[in-house]
Amino acid sequence: MKKQLIYLFLVISYFSFSQKGDSIKNIYAAKLFELRSLQTEVFYSKKEADRMAANKEFIKAIESIAGDQKVLDFPFDSLHDISTLSPKNKKFKLITWNIHKDDETHLFFGFLLVNNSKRIKTGFMKHETINNYEYFKLVDKSGSVKNPETYIGTPDKWFGMLYLDLIECEDYYTLIAWDGNDKLIQRKFIDVLYFKPDGTPVFGKDVFKFPKKNPKRLMFEYSSDVTMSIKCNHKNNTIVYSHLGPREEGTVMDGLPQYYGPDGSFDSMIYKKGKWVVEEDIDARNAKNKNDNKDKPDKEKLMPKEK
Repeated sequence: MKKQLIYLFLVISYFSFSQKGDSIKNIYAAKLFELRSLQTEVFYSKKEADRMAANKEFIKAIESIAGDQKVLDFPFDSLHDISTLSPKNKKFKLITWNIHKDDETHLFFGFLLVNNSKRIKTGFMKHETINNYEYFKLVDKSGSVKNPETYIGTPDKWFGMLYLDLIECEDYYTLIAWDGNDKLIQRKFIDVLYFKPDGTPVFGKDVFKFPKKNPKRLMFEYSSDVTMSIKCNHKNNTIVYSHLGPREEGTVMDGLPQYYGPDGSFDSMIYKKGKWVVEEDIDARNAKNKNDNKDKPDKEKLMPKEK
């Protein structure tokens, strides 16, 4: 109760001050304080019910400011335990996070804030900016998807995952993501986001030249006890990733992802003419970048468990 009273006093103080100064700036300052207070309960509460209840308030707090285009400048990346990605042209902000359940499965949540504003020519040396901002709440429907690699979804039918990195392509965005899945198997994805001519965002696209299948995204399943590496080289548009195999080939472990892990070799994908082309068994010794230590979130921090 004492904590709640202190929080209420500070929020009221922020809003009172906002009437004297820049109201939007100070309302956002209060909202940032609120989100930071809530995220402690969302990600660190020992009881699942408390995590879920706090998460509902966390979502409401974001929704309360998401309708204002100025939210594109909101410092979501200063919040811990959530991922925020934006392209260089700042067309959108992709915000995702996950809640760890007591049964060691995961629920995913997120928002996509999109700036579709255009600058058009209205005459000689004259231009006009047409503002067109939208936000989308990401609703995780992964539990009902039978084949994640061929699934194409919109924000309200999103295959939930935690996005960690972004590569800008010609008319779409390639996303590297992680999914804790369950206590035996975790997954990584190479996903795709693109926008239809009317501005509708879509996840999943036919841009992979991959042997023996026609995926809309790539999925890698492996043991929860190991780490798989996916490295993006943003300078030459390549993705290098661990090749996965069973601990013992030719045994009952074949085909069971809970026994799979990196076998020491690497494959890659090279961006050519708008497509990702697979190259198998490459030398990855020089393929280091900022994501080397970003293979998956810290389970001890993001996924508290009851003792």
